[in-house]
Amino acid sequence: MKIKDDLVLRDIAGEHIIMAVGKTAVNFDKFITLNDTGAFLYKLIKDGTEETKLVDAVLKEYDVELQKAEEDVSEFVSSLKKVGIIE
Repeated sequence: MKIKDDLVLRDIAGEHIIMAVGKTAVNFDKFITLNDTGAFLYKLIKDGTEETKLVDAVLKEYDVELQKAEEDVSEFVSSLKKVGIIE
């Protein structure tokens, strides 16, 4: 699981926004806004953290039950794959 190299997360006016740079900007003509948890997960994925370790990180960072953390991480990763952010 890897985030495309030409996508970056920027904090703009208090919002977490995924933006395309370089050649990817030609085909990726939208911005994606993330909440704090999404930005937290995005940064971990960008650093190479595997999906199973993402759940552990969420459990450590947030007050959430294991099942909910697993569901939310799975849904987030699926969403990133669906829009072509994860290769």
